[in-house]
Amino acid sequence: MNKRYLPLLSIVILTIFSVGCSNSGGGELVGVKRERLKTNRAPYGMVLVPGGTFIMGQSDQDITFAQVAQNRQVTISSFYMDETEISNSEYRQFVNWVRDSILIYNFLQDDSYFVEVEGTNERYIDWSRVNNGKRSLWNSRDQAVRERTREMYYQGEDRIFGKEELDVRLLRYHYEWYDLRAATAAKNDPTKTRSDFIRRDTILVYPDTTVWLNDFSYAQNEPMVEGYFSHPSFDEYPVVGVTWRQAQAFNTWRSRLFENHQRSRRGGNREIRQPYMLPSEAEWEYAARGGRVGSQYPWGGPSARNAKGCLMANFKPGRGNYIDDGAGYTAPVYSYFPNDFGLYNMAGNVAEWTSSSFNESASSFVHDMNPTYRYDAEPGDPQSLQRKVIRGGSWKDVGYFLQNSARAYEYQDTAKSYIGFRSVSAYPGVDPMNN
Repeated sequence: MNKRYLPLLSIVILTIFSVGCSNSGGGELVGVKRERLKTNRAPYGMVLVPGGTFIMGQSDQDITFAQVAQNRQVTISSFYMDETEISNSEYRQFVNWVRDSILIYNFLQDDSYFVEVEGTNERYIDWSRVNNGKRSLWNSRDQAVRERTREMYYQGEDRIFGKEELDVRLLRYHYEWYDLRAATAAKNDPTKTRSDFIRRDTILVYPDTTVWLNDFSYAQNEPMVEGYFSHPSFDEYPVVGVTWRQAQAFNTWRSRLFENHQRSRRGGNREIRQPYMLPSEAEWEYAARGGRVGSQYPWGGPSARNAKGCLMANFKPGRGNYIDDGAGYTAPVYSYFPNDFGLYNMAGNVAEWTSSSFNESASSFVHDMNPTYRYDAEPGDPQSLQRKVIRGGSWKDVGYFLQNSARAYEYQDTAKSYIGFRSVSAYPGVDPMNN
C-alpha cells in the first residue's frame, strides 16, 4: 500500500474504533445531555407577556394626519418585561457599581479586592468583599482608603464650601457587544473575522440632572435638578435624564450582572436567561395593549378617566394643568392601575425609549413576525439616522400621546426630563400559550 495513505487510513480506523467502543447511549442517537438549568422563571421585577397576534397601528382617528402609524397585523413572540419603568433606585445600583469599580481599579489598586480566575491571567473584583454588609468603602475608617476615595471628589475651586461631592464626570462605563446583523450580512466574506463585528463604547452613566432646566425655559425647576436623582424621597420615581445609549449600557451591565452571579454559583441550581434589552416598538405596543383588541389606551378606553371620574394616568389634562392626575411632575413607578398584563404606566408618567429607529414609513416594509427597524447610528451620522422611537407619552404631554399607537422620536444622545425606559428579555423555549 502507498505509504502516503497510511495516516489517513489510521485516522479512519481510529474514528470507527472510537465510535464503536463508546458506551454512551448504547450505540443509539440519544443527544447530548446538558446540565439541568432553570430557564422559565420570570426575572425579578418582570412579568411574562405571552406572544400573540394583534393589529399594530392607529386605533382611533389620526388627528395629526401624519400617517406614521398605519395599521398592520403582526405576530409577537413571548417575552418578559419590567412591570414598571426603571426607577432611580434601580439605576443608582448601576451608577454605584461603576463608581465602586473605578475606585477599586484606578484608585485603590489593592490586590485584596480581586479574585483570580484559575488557569487564566484574568482577575475580577471580589464583590463579596466590597459589599459585605458592613461599612462601605466610601465610609471606611481606613485612612488610606479614605484618602483614595477623596480623589474622586471635586477638587480645589470646583468645591463649594469645601463640601465633598463625587465628580460624576469620572463615572464612565466601557462595554462591548457583538453586532449580529452586521456579522450575518458579511458571513460569506472570507476577509472578515469575529473581531470585525465586536462593537465597543464608553459612556457616562450618571443621569443628566440639568434636563429639568434645559427642557423648560423660565420655569423654577432648580429643586428637581438638585434632588430628583439624589434625594431618597425620589427613589421609587422613574429615572430620567438618560439617553438611549445610556439605556443600552444599563441593559448590558444588567445582563452581565446576572451572568456573573450565576457563573459564581456551584451545583445544579443555576439559571440561564436571554440578555436584557430595550423593547422593540412592536413589542412595546403589544405589551401596552395588554391583550385588548383595538384598545385606545392600556386600560381600554375610550376615556382617560374611569367610572368615578379619576384620571387613569399621569399626563397634562388641560392647559396649565399638571396636577389633576395627582402628580405635578413624575409619579412613583407603581402609581395608577396596571394593564391586563400587569404593566404599570404604559401610558403617561415618562415616555420610554425603544430599540427601534424612527422611520415614518417603517410599518410598510418591516416583517410581520417580530417586526423592527434598527439602525445603529454612529455619532457622526446624519441626525435623521439617530432618531429613536419613544412611546407612551409623559407627565408633560397632552392626552393624544397616551394612545397605544402614538409614535414620537428623540435623538439617541439626547436626555430629557420626561423620557425613561424599561427592559425586556426574550422568553426561551416553547411559547407558554401552547403549554
